[in-house]
Formats: sequence, C-alpha cells, structure tokens
Amino acid sequence: MHATTVLCVRHQGKLVMAADGQVTFQNTVLKHTAKKIRRLYNEKILAGFAGATSDAFALFQRFEAKLEEYNGNISRAAVELSKDWRTDKVLRRLEAMLIVANEEKMYILSGTGDIIEPDENVLAIGSGGPYAMAAALALSRDTQLDARAIVEKAMAIAAEICIYTNTNFCIEEL
Repeated sequence: MHATTVLCVRHQGKLVMAADGQVTFQNTVLKHTAKKIRRLYNEKILAGFAGATSDAFALFQRFEAKLEEYNGNISRAAVELSKDWRTDKVLRRLEAMLIVANEEKMYILSGTGDIIEPDENVLAIGSGGPYAMAAALALSRDTQLDARAIVEKAMAIAAEICIYTNTNFCIEEL
C-alpha cells in the first residue's frame, strides 16, 4: 500500500494512533484533511486504514460487525474478518490494510489473511509506515517521551521523507 501513513504506539500505559490526512490519485493531491482513523465498538477500539477509501470503509463496517458479534473481542473479530477477507470473492479484491487496536492488543490486518501482532508496541502501514515505525521504535526505546509525543515526532519524520504523507495528522488516544 502506498499513499498514506498510519502509526500506532502503545507506551507507558497509553495507546495512540495517528494518520496523515493526504489523499492522492496518481500524481495529484486531492485532499489534505482526510480522517483515516475511526473509533469502533463504543469507542474502545481504534482502527486506521491505508489503501482505497471505499474499500477501507467496507472493512471498517465488517470489522465493527465482527466486534459486535464477538462482544468486543478484538482478537476473535480480527481472525474472523481475516478469514472472510481471504475467502470471499468480493472481499478478496479490496485494496486496503487496517491497524486495529485496543488497550491490550494491536494488529495489522491484510487481505492476504495476515494478522500481525508486533513484538514491540509499534505498528505502521502505508508508504510512510516504515519511516514512522523506525522513528517510533527509536523514540520509544531511547527517550522518556510519552506515547503521543512519540507518535507526533515519528509522523513528522515520515512526512519529511514520504511524498504521500502530509503533516495534517489525525491523532486518537485510548
């Protein structure tokens, strides 16, 4: 996936997710202030997307339905969505990735059936994801910054490097 950066960090008891606001189509910036993060399941779960917007909205709806079906169990909802995503002929064509997180768990979900839980409490997706993740890992290991400050600084670094990432960040905390 290219054309965005979504970063999620759990640090010192706080969970923070951020996404840039840039929407591009080919080589044109169409929007600067898109909201790529949603609060789900009574605002207890954060979900962010990279990829095609309409596909991401479809996945948000399906993930939220799974959360309702499994009483907010993020792990079970992630597994069930991933199974559907991989096996359903229509869902399989969706071009997006999700980061979903609550106070205990965080995962990357992809259409290939991947459910990735990090070794460390940092996840990122999108074209600027590797830059944001590297910066967030370094900051979380070697500074006393809180989770929000780590996310803000890491996203700013990604925006300096990735042309598909801007500095209009949407930041959500649990």
